[in-house]
Amino acid sequence: MNAGSKRIPFKIVLALLCALSASLPAHALDIAGAHFDDKTSVATSELTLNGAGVRTKLFFKIYAIGLYLPQKTDGADAVLASKGPRRIQIVTLRDLTAEQLTDAFIEALNANHSEQEMSKLAARVERFRATMLSIGKAADKTVIRLDYLPASGTRLTVGNEQKGSDIAGEDFFQALLRIWLGNAPAQADIKEKLAGKN
Repeated sequence: MNAGSKRIPFKIVLALLCALSASLPAHALDIAGAHFDDKTSVATSELTLNGAGVRTKLFFKIYAIGLYLPQKTDGADAVLASKGPRRIQIVTLRDLTAEQLTDAFIEALNANHSEQEMSKLAARVERFRATMLSIGKAADKTVIRLDYLPASGTRLTVGNEQKGSDIAGEDFFQALLRIWLGNAPAQADIKEKLAGKN
C-alpha cells in the first residue's frame, strides 16, 4: 500500500454495497421464456411470488402462470384461505384466441364448483367471460393479470391495459384460484407449484 493511500471506512463500504444492492432489479424466475419477478405490487401492497408453472396440453406449452401473495404460503388450502391483494399472472407461450382461453377457464370453473356454487357466481362469470372474449386474441408472450383488490374486486389487465370494470366479491377471485388450486385443477403439477411446493 502506498504511504499516501487511505483505507475506506467499513461503514462507508457497507453503505455503498447496500445502495448498490437496492438499485439492482428484483430477481426474476424464468419459466419457458416467461419472466416472473420475485416481488410485485398490487393496490400499494408488496406481493411475493408463491410459485409458478407451465400449462401444457398434448405436449404443447400453452402458458406460464405465477401466483403472487402477501407472504409465502405452503399448501393449496392455505393459499385459498389467504387474504388481501393477490395476483394471478399468465404469460402466453403461443398465439391463442380469447375464446380458447375463456372456454378453458369456464370449463375449469365448472369442474371445481357445484351447480349451486356456480349459480351464485353466474352473473359475474358471464361478465368475466364477456370481458375475456373482448380481448380477441393473445399473441405469444402476452401478459394477462388477474388482480384481486379488496376495495373493488377482480381486475383483468392485458399488457398494461385494464379490460372491463372490476368484478366485485372475494368469492369470485377465490373461484378463479380454484381453476388451478381446486379439487379438479387444470393441471396437477401447476397446483403443487402455485401452492408453494416448487
